[in-house]
Amino acid sequence: EDFKPFTPEKTKEIVMSLQQPAVFCNMVGDWPALHWNVEYLSTVLEGKTIQFRLGLKTVDLVPQFETSCSYVEATLEEFLAWSRGQPSCLSGPFSCYDYSKYWAYADYKYIARIFEDKPEIFQDVRWSDFGFPGRSGKESTLWIGSEGANTPCHLDSYGCNLVLQVEGRKRWHLFPPGDTSFLYPTRIPYEESSIFSKVNIANPDLKCFPEFRNSTAHVVTLGPGQVLLVPRHWWHYVESIDPVTVSINSWIELDADHEARVEEAITRMLVCAIKSAENPSDGDLWLNPTEVEATSHEINLQYLNEAVSAYLKCQETSVSGQAHSSSTGAKQRTNSPCKRKRREVGCEPESCTLLTQECDFPTPKAEELQKIPFGPHLIQVLPQSHKTSVTGAVAVESGSGDLLHENEGEHFGKLHCKRKRLLMSNDCETAAHQMDADCSPCTSQTALSTNDLLDCLVNPRVISLVAQLLLERMRV
Repeated sequence: EDFKPFTPEKTKEIVMSLQQPAVFCNMVGDWPALHWNVEYLSTVLEGKTIQFRLGLKTVDLVPQFETSCSYVEATLEEFLAWSRGQPSCLSGPFSCYDYSKYWAYADYKYIARIFEDKPEIFQDVRWSDFGFPGRSGKESTLWIGSEGANTPCHLDSYGCNLVLQVEGRKRWHLFPPGDTSFLYPTRIPYEESSIFSKVNIANPDLKCFPEFRNSTAHVVTLGPGQVLLVPRHWWHYVESIDPVTVSINSWIELDADHEARVEEAITRMLVCAIKSAENPSDGDLWLNPTEVEATSHEINLQYLNEAVSAYLKCQETSVSGQAHSSSTGAKQRTNSPCKRKRREVGCEPESCTLLTQECDFPTPKAEELQKIPFGPHLIQVLPQSHKTSVTGAVAVESGSGDLLHENEGEHFGKLHCKRKRLLMSNDCETAAHQMDADCSPCTSQTALSTNDLLDCLVNPRVISLVAQLLLERMRV
């Protein structure tokens, strides 16, 4: 347990420089957080309820966004009883949801908030071993899910991500920033710092999204005691593959996030302004549940100005710090750290440029990769190849440093242009699916919707250009 294959300094160097996903092994054997299984957490929480998101296990051709899920408040004891099929779950918050048909996910729970009356538990998480002294559970989030629980494919606008698997296994499907255009990015549903993909990675509709064929997935199965590095702007779809899973993550801030904060502020202004102009009775669930409410134009403008000021301040500091070195003919770039998602935690405006195929993303050269100490303690998450309709997967199994190659037989789906929606409610009746009108981009439409306009207006490439023009104006 005391053995650490890398020093904190070396680990931080790897985290901050590696531009591809990798799994750290044998780094957290002495962390008390490894004992955070659901039974232990239920004892610590002493009957406190948390919110679970429930979705259908059936795989559709469109992503099951958070706006399409049901929500319940429940204790971890009730969650365990439901996941084990115990009679006690015939009444209570999960009684309307058959375990064979639904999954449940207590996702994105801030540890500082859940355990606010037990701050001593924060020290069970020791990110100082990864070179970030002072970072503990207080700066981390908790994820508890049942088999099938998943997060729609998305990328995070800010920072890089360290994920510790505590209980059960999760399968990660990761795509590089250069695949952005192949994943059909969208900002509806809107959530600050999350850019979603229109493609259901588990069952992609290649007739509606043909460019997805050109994407390159890196697939890894993360087991207990392993830590996954998700580099900046890597897309990811995550699913629980065991009856119960627990994981802990922390976003590492990067200097490059300052520009992304500006882009996110612009996006928020546009989305809130345009969607708020619609008739509220239209019932379009455009705001992700985590956002709570649309902020006013005044607040959004203040947020934009704060983001721009933070960016310019960071640039001034960077320029003054590099004044001693020659920079003639060099293109100035911001490549540093920053990534905590939701502003409700008190994050100040920071930023990150969303990268597309056309953007200059620092791909590690062969000689640079040779310097990375890959081996039994640091395992690359390698790309899988697309072969007709079957994709292969690379898995890192629990308790092993070996790479296992799997053929998972993921089948590309047929054309399906209807979108399903589950209304957010505890009412059992809302578990019935309601079909929306045709919404697929492959369907010819007689009239454009607000969402069609927004898909183009807040496309990451457009927002990136707008941010650059805005920042140039401020420099002048």
